[in-house]
Amino acid sequence: MTPIQEQLVALGAVFNAAALADRIAKTGQISEAPLGCMIGSLLVRDPQRTLEVYGDDDLNLREGYRALASALERDPNSLQREPLRYALALLGLERQLAKRDDMLETIGTRLDQIQQQVQHFGVTHENVIAACGGLYQDTLSTFRQRIQVHGDMRYLQQPSNASKIRALLLAGIRSARLWRQLGGHRWQLVISRRKLLSELYPLMRH
Repeated sequence: MTPIQEQLVALGAVFNAAALADRIAKTGQISEAPLGCMIGSLLVRDPQRTLEVYGDDDLNLREGYRALASALERDPNSLQREPLRYALALLGLERQLAKRDDMLETIGTRLDQIQQQVQHFGVTHENVIAACGGLYQDTLSTFRQRIQVHGDMRYLQQPSNASKIRALLLAGIRSARLWRQLGGHRWQLVISRRKLLSELYPLMRH
């Protein structure tokens, strides 16, 4: 993988979290594999390579790649507006989080506890999802700039869906952090979009 493709895996995962949150908000349904992939990404601390964070396979990031490609292509017919809005908000929240060592420490400690739960229950168990959702609520939800997720109130009002959405947003922040650690910058999305697309299309095919 090229360095830009490594960045695109992480950025694709930010868009993946956003697209999955959007889907839950609108339909109340998502499949377990992409959810497990995103929650699992929170627990990989010292990866040797980017794909390791996502279970060594980007199959479960496909939806994120599509949402990212639609944003970079700027085709109004295929643009996924809500996922784009959530993804950009996640990148912004991550910048604020980076300045808060106290909050990063809290998140690290709580993720260690969640890791214990995962060993006991499995990564997509409702207790684990609720713990991840609670962690998001206690930390990132306290920032002034908050992510308002829009959808069908029948689904949004179900506590299990609310927990899944918050857990996905937390995973999106993790991927935004990884993207920045790999050298990602928001201006690339404007200045280098053709180059990003040319490196993204092969990832979408294999």
